[in-house]
Amino acid sequence: MLAAEKQMLKLRDYQENTLSALRNGFASGHRSQILYAPTGAGKTEMAIFLLEATRKKGNKAAMLLDRIILCDQTSQRLSSYHIEHGVMQSGHWRYRPYENIQVCSAQTLEKRGSFPGLNLLIVDECHQTRAQTVEFIKNNPEVKVIGLTATPFTKGLGRVYENVVSVVTTKQLVNQGNLVPLRVFIAKEIDMEGAKKVAGEWSQSETTERGMKITGDIVTEWIKKTHEIFGKPRKTIVFCSGVEHGADLSKKFAEQGYNFISISYRDDDDFKRDVIEDFAKPDTEIHGLIATDILTKGFDVPDVMIGVSARPFSKSLSSHIQQMGRVMRMSEGKEFAVWLDHSGNYLRFREEWDEVYENGVHQLDDGKEKAKKEKTKEEKAAAKCPVCHALWPSNSDTCFSCGHVRERKNKVSSVAGEMEELTGAMSRESKQAFWSQLQWYVLHNGWSPGRAAHTYKEKFGVWPRNLSDRPETPSPETVKFIDKRIKAYIRKVKRSR
Repeated sequence: MLAAEKQMLKLRDYQENTLSALRNGFASGHRSQILYAPTGAGKTEMAIFLLEATRKKGNKAAMLLDRIILCDQTSQRLSSYHIEHGVMQSGHWRYRPYENIQVCSAQTLEKRGSFPGLNLLIVDECHQTRAQTVEFIKNNPEVKVIGLTATPFTKGLGRVYENVVSVVTTKQLVNQGNLVPLRVFIAKEIDMEGAKKVAGEWSQSETTERGMKITGDIVTEWIKKTHEIFGKPRKTIVFCSGVEHGADLSKKFAEQGYNFISISYRDDDDFKRDVIEDFAKPDTEIHGLIATDILTKGFDVPDVMIGVSARPFSKSLSSHIQQMGRVMRMSEGKEFAVWLDHSGNYLRFREEWDEVYENGVHQLDDGKEKAKKEKTKEEKAAAKCPVCHALWPSNSDTCFSCGHVRERKNKVSSVAGEMEELTGAMSRESKQAFWSQLQWYVLHNGWSPGRAAHTYKEKFGVWPRNLSDRPETPSPETVKFIDKRIKAYIRKVKRSR
């Protein structure tokens, strides 16, 4: 049985490297660490490997989850690996307090307040900080702690966790074939202009009311795209704006002959579990699931082909990334996933997502989750190719989709509200090349680092981040760009005299 366990728990290279980095972190004196990895990277498998390794040493380990359904899923995963364990949850059939591995609901641990003899605590979705869990970590300094997350952006995480381990990026997993790329389409979005905010995020009632106004558009575009791209309906998950919005979408899909089931916190756990289990079957008759946030955690149905974003976020980069990750899991015959954006979130968080996609996360409390300034209608229109309606790459005047070269104009005409494909993310290589060429000016022309940073921001609209300062000879395009800026500055100075 032991040999079978080792075979079943065999990790990929990046997973082994991640665990090695965690061990080095503990050896360096870090008691609490975050294991960052993209959704679909196998964080649960890495956690199970650590739990079992701790048990084999005769020590106690626990994994903490904040939902009963997630406790059940984790217990089932452990059982599939033939690993003995208990579930520390009120009334659970697998209550076995004598086992050295325990799966715990956060609520149960909080009620207990202590866990005698515990050596390792693994906290799932640690970016969703619970006050009593944080207190437990602080009050038990003898316990080593590992937090799991794909989105470690919550302010204050750095006061709970001392180190973040980030070994593999989303881009690397896509290139390796462990995740699939997204084909992103931008459609008529929910209008959030003037909407009420609570703590910087749009209120649930506002997003629900406004989301219901474009229910028909969401259904129509899904029908159009699933037939254009796949030739038939394919498994879909829809992130709606609220319970009423979900019910309205389910009704409108049904009117068109499609079986979409809406689930929410109002449904009991058995119903939600049964629906998700049915949806996960290859021969399911359910075309899609609709929910607000239930599907952002612990939802693992790899053959989902389409994700629909219909819940706008003003600042929650975490939720946006978690949602996209649910459709990027690999499945047999799945070459890509389709993302239909009715929320405006993809454009709203495009810069931050490109950064995480390319580089992962290496710092905590980096201030990413701040309310984003909305783009104007003119800016949105200007971002679209007038020939094929794909969105322009952020750093090029050439459309990656059809090759059309954009002619810069002062006024931009609006483009019709058909759903358009987003083809190509901002190139990190181009950013690095431009930053390196600015470093040449610092080295040879006496520029200050601050001037280089401001010039970079003029071009890309953001400050340089996680780029190498190696200098490179400026390209003719860069020289032309800087010459224009210098001439514009001289004209401004002359006018002010």
